[in-house]
Amino acid sequence: MKTLLSFLICILFVPQHDTDKIPWEQNKKLGWEDFQGTPHQGASFVASTNTGIQFGYSYSIDREEVKIRYEVSSFFNTQKSWFIPGKVTPYILSHEQTHFDISELHARILRKRLEQKKFSKNVKAEIEAIYRQVEQQRKTMQRKYDAQSDHSRKEKEELKWQKYIARQLNAHDDWK
Repeated sequence: MKTLLSFLICILFVPQHDTDKIPWEQNKKLGWEDFQGTPHQGASFVASTNTGIQFGYSYSIDREEVKIRYEVSSFFNTQKSWFIPGKVTPYILSHEQTHFDISELHARILRKRLEQKKFSKNVKAEIEAIYRQVEQQRKTMQRKYDAQSDHSRKEKEELKWQKYIARQLNAHDDWK
């Protein structure tokens, strides 16, 4: 029964491959061709990036020992990301890339927390609580980044954020 439960959870939570989603890669940066969504009329900015984290897991419990398997990835959604042609620059693209990098940072944080957690028999609730916490932190950081950089308009703040995120990615390199 426990094996069946593990299999069912895996089916329900394993990320589905989606052609609208580009996974984060160390040596691949976003290009404007990746932004395929329709621009939002009346927006106060000229580009928008939609990124996130997806994860799946399975677990088994055998004689009090909890074993988990998980898969975590960050993604860029091409259909929900957009720009206004003629109004964007490489500098703005760099701002949008940092949004993607923030999601990758949080994917690494999620992997680290899952790897370091000693799970009880309440593993499903514990895993989902960790995910919700990391996802909330990711969303908060995304909003803070835009607020402090004024959506890339404050160049000094933008540069500080880009350096900070690069350092954090390096610090979490073990959880790529």
